[in-house]
Amino acid sequence: MSNWNAGYVAEIAYTYGYYEELNPLRLRLPLLAAGLALPDSGTACELGFGQGISANIHAAASSTRWHGNDFNPSQAAFAQELASVAGAGAQFTDESFAQFCCRDDLPDFDFICLHGIWSWVSAENRALIVDFLQRKLKVGGVAYISYNTQPGWSAMMPMRDLLAEHSRVMSAPGVGVLARVDGAIDFVDRMIAVQPRYLEANPLLADRFEKLKALDRNYIAHEYFNADWQPMAFSSVAAMLGEAKLEFASSANYTALVDMLNLTAEHQQFLAEIPDPVFRETTRAFLVNEQFRKDYWVKGARRLTPLAQVSAVRAVRVMLAVPRDEVVLSVHGVLGDADMDERVYAPVLDAMADHRVYTIGELEQQLAGSEAGLAALLQIILVLVSKGSVLAVQDEVDIVVARPRTARLNAHLLEQALARTDLHSLASPLTGGGVVVSHLQQLFLWAKQQGCPTPQEWVRATWPVLLRLEQLLTKDGQALLTEEENLAELLARAEYFSARTLPVLRALGVAD
Repeated sequence: MSNWNAGYVAEIAYTYGYYEELNPLRLRLPLLAAGLALPDSGTACELGFGQGISANIHAAASSTRWHGNDFNPSQAAFAQELASVAGAGAQFTDESFAQFCCRDDLPDFDFICLHGIWSWVSAENRALIVDFLQRKLKVGGVAYISYNTQPGWSAMMPMRDLLAEHSRVMSAPGVGVLARVDGAIDFVDRMIAVQPRYLEANPLLADRFEKLKALDRNYIAHEYFNADWQPMAFSSVAAMLGEAKLEFASSANYTALVDMLNLTAEHQQFLAEIPDPVFRETTRAFLVNEQFRKDYWVKGARRLTPLAQVSAVRAVRVMLAVPRDEVVLSVHGVLGDADMDERVYAPVLDAMADHRVYTIGELEQQLAGSEAGLAALLQIILVLVSKGSVLAVQDEVDIVVARPRTARLNAHLLEQALARTDLHSLASPLTGGGVVVSHLQQLFLWAKQQGCPTPQEWVRATWPVLLRLEQLLTKDGQALLTEEENLAELLARAEYFSARTLPVLRALGVAD
């Protein structure tokens, strides 16, 4: 019998997360900020799609034709179910990398993405991925790759190896993976209690391990317990991807694009003296102690003329995706939390407060005479997008195509909320991607779709569902134990949702 999982954790399902970086629309701002030409967006592929939440949302919410592959058949089946509901023509398979990457019936792709997979597969599979990128990524196309990186993982790598080795050596035969995870965590916990000298030399590891213990066990199993697990230096990844003719374009982490949030003046000056871009990024990882990278790579990057860059930036469409008065004027970077100058950000937010779609050029005209020139406005938008306060919006023709697809997919996801609580995103035809909508908010939307027009009726429709799922509410961090308390809190949340959140979801095309 073949070892179809190739050392990857397949005994339990991966989490049902949505990853915005896999949205092709999202790469436009970073590439334009770097002065690079944009790719087409006709075809896209995700390698290792997990449960297929991201790929299905992006397929339904855009005109892009999506393909995807994940070796786990149960995850592929779930992804195929969503694809069938949405009717966007997305194709998902459960082949190995060796099978999928060598197929001759796949189109060439404008966008190929891998979230985390690069760190979790064998050297042989990474070679297959590089070959696939070389053959199937179009000239001018973009690859998104996220991965664990050094030096941020260097101190933790031996502890990860100890966790995995305990799972392999010390677990009883036949014990499930989650029990092995718990056993390994308990072992390291007890080891820390005897104060090993390794932790004396690396005092921050104890706190990092405490944070690890609080994570979802399914996530821990997939992140830490695969047979193959390899954090890499940026330079090593660049060398491998160079074989596929890819070159680094930009970080996909928007806050990483704003140096003042992550680098001191001395750091910036030090990096400015390094002419080689790969060595500069490799060095930067030491300055910020980087643990995880999210990067865009381009095959055949073309630099725009200044005039073309300005024109393309002005044409980018954006909208405010949260109530104006809920935008907190602070942003987190490597250097900690930084206050956002209200004199700079407030005029931009005020101009977008009606949740209409604006081009950056239109905002520039509205703010003429203020401190927000085009260069400053681009940085303001990057920061606001990084916070989730602002989202990029696709062209009207693509919105029209996406609306019926996202309506079908969202209706299905809302039905799923009657029996499960682990799906946290719905599809927006405007943004081409997903929007976080909590389980309770999904139930309110479901009740609304059932013909319940008021918050009071939403409460009557959703309370039995919450009881069945054993999802009692909390207030101020305290569990509400009586039905009366729960119903009062449920009504308060329903009224808030109706007044504040629902108008934004309507503007995003997520709700009617």
